[in-house]
Amino acid sequence: MKIWTSEHVFEHPWETVTTAAMQKYPNPMNPSVVGVDVLDRHVDPSGKLHSHRLLSTEWGLPSIVKSISFTNMVSVDERLVYKPHPQDPEKTVLTQEAIITVKGVSLSSYLEGLMANTISSNANKGREAMEWVIHQLNAEIEELTASARGSMRTPMAAAAFVEK
Repeated sequence: MKIWTSEHVFEHPWETVTTAAMQKYPNPMNPSVVGVDVLDRHVDPSGKLHSHRLLSTEWGLPSIVKSISFTNMVSVDERLVYKPHPQDPEKTVLTQEAIITVKGVSLSSYLEGLMANTISSNANKGREAMEWVIHQLNAEIEELTASARGSMRTPMAAAAFVEK
């Protein structure tokens, strides 16, 4: 078993980051993620949101590798925790932890280390994806705001035209 951990500070408020986290996939930075299923989502008595999601991935493995199933030998349990920054409400702290277990093959420790390195690299892509989603959300909000301003002006302009 190998445990990998990381901490990252987003320069965005908690509400923005958690909204982006729920809409993270699909994104161009992680094309191997082809689906997300929510297995469980609830708010506990202390007000924390828990979301248990299963990501379906397609890694483009050669057919010979696909024919030898490793799904019963490899387990990755990843936990992401988003918290408001303790000193700055305009920032969010992300803590990530992955527990990697490879069973039933020789060199399992070595394979767990390789997987930890891959997870570290993918975590960087995941943070880039979060920034991309946040940018998309902000653009959508700006577009809706502009649209709302435009629709509020139209009836007033029409009313002024009718009165003349």
